[in-house]
Amino acid sequence: MSGQLMPCSPQEISTLFLFEKLDQEQLGRLCRDGRVERFEPGPVYTEGDPATCFYVMLEGTVVLSHRVGGDDVEVGRTSQRGVYAGAMQAYLGDRVRQAYNQSLRVTEPTRFFVLSADTFADIMQEWFPMATHLLEGLFFGSKNMQRAIGQRERLLALGSLSAGLTHELNNPAAASVRATAALRERVAKMRHKLSVIAAGPYSREALVGLIEIQERTAELVAKAPTLSPLEAADREDVISDWLDDHGIPDGWRLAPTFVQAGLDVDWLDQVAAAVDEEVLPGAVGWLNYTVETELLMDEIDDSTTRISRLVDAAKQYSQLDRAPYQVADVHELLDSTLLMLSGKFGERIRVVKEYDRTLPRVPAYPAELNQVWTNLIDNAVSAINSVGGEGTLTVRTALENDQLLVEFGDTGAGVPQEIRGRIFDPFFTTKPVGEGTGLGLDISWRIVVNKHHGSIEVESVPGDTRFRILLPLTAADPDTTPEEAV
Repeated sequence: MSGQLMPCSPQEISTLFLFEKLDQEQLGRLCRDGRVERFEPGPVYTEGDPATCFYVMLEGTVVLSHRVGGDDVEVGRTSQRGVYAGAMQAYLGDRVRQAYNQSLRVTEPTRFFVLSADTFADIMQEWFPMATHLLEGLFFGSKNMQRAIGQRERLLALGSLSAGLTHELNNPAAASVRATAALRERVAKMRHKLSVIAAGPYSREALVGLIEIQERTAELVAKAPTLSPLEAADREDVISDWLDDHGIPDGWRLAPTFVQAGLDVDWLDQVAAAVDEEVLPGAVGWLNYTVETELLMDEIDDSTTRISRLVDAAKQYSQLDRAPYQVADVHELLDSTLLMLSGKFGERIRVVKEYDRTLPRVPAYPAELNQVWTNLIDNAVSAINSVGGEGTLTVRTALENDQLLVEFGDTGAGVPQEIRGRIFDPFFTTKPVGEGTGLGLDISWRIVVNKHHGSIEVESVPGDTRFRILLPLTAADPDTTPEEAV
């Protein structure tokens, strides 16, 4: 937007702190190559447009805003003479994208001294060559440092996740090994018992009936209900009594296995009806091995399924086999992160999921959002541990103002009011030395705000802290890194 051109006075611009050390010749050049413009209330330039001018305010009031999702959020308002904005990185040339990082508007008639971006870059290079080199070094050095810090933070998170994943994988793997060893033993005993039965006084019809019962038993084990401890104890007593009444030794030892498999006295009556009384103990013993074998195979199946789920969660979390930018289901990302971090929760931290499954998939960088979830969950666990290690982590999703909300709530100590405005600052941490880098929330803020054009905020009282992330439902602009403009 263009303003009304006005006379440029070297004397007036010499009173601006940017130019107060310049000589008359330099001031004269600024007025020759630059201009003074007067803008009525309204926009001066818009975020994302090519950065063509450098603005220094002579008088008036300016407001800077940054686009977050579909909204323009005010980030600065001032009436101080000499504040500047616009093409401040023009001296870097084509090495960076020359676009306005925020929107600028004025709330009253405002005059600016204006330099074109090319003129500003030439003057910087000609008048301040050393300062220009220093600024270039600071700019690119800061970018490299941020990149290195981000990689370091991801490595720290990966190390923590790897330790947790190793622990989580070890449990089902060990269970599978134990079950496999027990299964080998049970199958050997089953073969022995079968040879004993074959040598006994069984008729062909009895053996056929027994094998049919074995098949039905295997089907019953697969459908075994989950019983409360009290229900299981009652059933064990009934089955133990039945076994004792029918002269089967060690009924107390067999009863828990039969109950776990969902078998009852009706099933035992079918077994008793299929064979003669003198061979009933051998038949029940053989069927017990069948039951134990089925239960062990179920345990192996459960263990290997859990290992598979953990591996899938690791792939989902790392996004190694997927495009960096894609349309993603946040619930899949949240579930994979929670599963990867489950080793940190223990039995004293309860995880509650309040998902709105009707929410649409959103355009995102999934691997980086997983890093945000990791940082926030890790902070929540630390907060809960700080008050005794027992509490609740609540993860909620919802639609809010046409944006997707992801909220992490914990029952920890809370974030004190006096530091709430600093928690997203780089290197600020409340954790003990050696336990936190102070970069987790800073990196999370950059990922949510800069890369996804979303927002992140915290609401906290002791016992109820909530980190709220809002993500746009539509495609974000290309990756940008806004800088301070005033």
